[in-house]
Amino acid sequence: MSMIRDLRAAVRPALRRGGRSPYACDAAGGGTGGTSAVVDCAVYRGGRRDARHVSPGEALRALRSEEGGGDGAFVWIGLHEPTEQEFAGIAREFGLHPLAVEDAVHAHQRPKLERYDDSLFTVFKTIHYVEHARLTDTSEVVETGEVMCFTGRDYIITVRHGGQGSLRSLRHRLEDDPELLAKGPSAVLHAIADQVVDGYLAVAGAVQDDIDEVEIQVFSENAGRGRRGGDAGRIYQLKREVLEFKRAVSPLLRPMQLLSERPMRLIDPDIQKYFRDVADHLTRVNEQVLSFDDLLNSILQANLAQATVAQNEDMRKITSWAAIFAVPTMIAGIYGMNFDYMPELRWKYGYPTVMAVIAGICYVIHRGFKRNGWL
Repeated sequence: MSMIRDLRAAVRPALRRGGRSPYACDAAGGGTGGTSAVVDCAVYRGGRRDARHVSPGEALRALRSEEGGGDGAFVWIGLHEPTEQEFAGIAREFGLHPLAVEDAVHAHQRPKLERYDDSLFTVFKTIHYVEHARLTDTSEVVETGEVMCFTGRDYIITVRHGGQGSLRSLRHRLEDDPELLAKGPSAVLHAIADQVVDGYLAVAGAVQDDIDEVEIQVFSENAGRGRRGGDAGRIYQLKREVLEFKRAVSPLLRPMQLLSERPMRLIDPDIQKYFRDVADHLTRVNEQVLSFDDLLNSILQANLAQATVAQNEDMRKITSWAAIFAVPTMIAGIYGMNFDYMPELRWKYGYPTVMAVIAGICYVIHRGFKRNGWL
């Protein structure tokens, strides 16, 4: 994220002077001029990147004017949190649907796949695990972001929201595999989906470690001794984070199923086979997340049950001691009524006898409670 901010800081002065960054390119179509939202823009022919720097609109017009339809050629534009003004020129030049453009600009969408006349609009939720020394009841376990993809016959436009899920390393990795990149925009779409789901797998492993840690603490020998349900806050916080994880994974199942099973003219048949592998991994992650939710429910219930048991033990101890102290209280109450004619009231050995009787009765009651496990 800091690299992108540094890059933008270096790009903006150049744009104001009329220069051009090697990574950013002008917004298309007579509108907005330079835009710092464009992180990278490139034309690919036969799987290899064209070294020339052109605007998105110029690149698209050049591709569609080539004879033979520019077989295997496409443009890939990457944007990061564009505003409506920054995205307007590109959306107009590429003929993107207004509803999809609105979703891409304002973000906070659930994962989905929408088909328009000549394009696909796909939304992925990215998940990043937040490292922490110790899980607390306010710890942030996962961070979410979004990657939206507009996929056409000869273009793919990626719009990223959030500080995580950078596609720079993915672009470089694809550029090192021209044979795969020659398959066109659908190869890029698959690579993005694969990277997002691989991120889910990594986060699932880290969350599993957090759950194991909480589970060990709840069921350890000292659990319930002095804690009195103190783990409930951490368990509930972890459950909230797992729910956020679930919202990213579960809605994506249907889009991946469609991409892997239903023929689409914008998806290369060879690439569609790879979507099946992504769908399998996603199914596995979804099963893990569901199991996390169920396991946390069980741990929370067990923790609350332990707190209840501890409270019951305290109440039994309190009740036992109250019963023991009730004996001297009762006897003292009787002899405190100030009647003139009471047994042993004037007897020389009355006081020690009463004290001995009180001690004996208390001892017998204490021993009975001790034998029954109340004390």
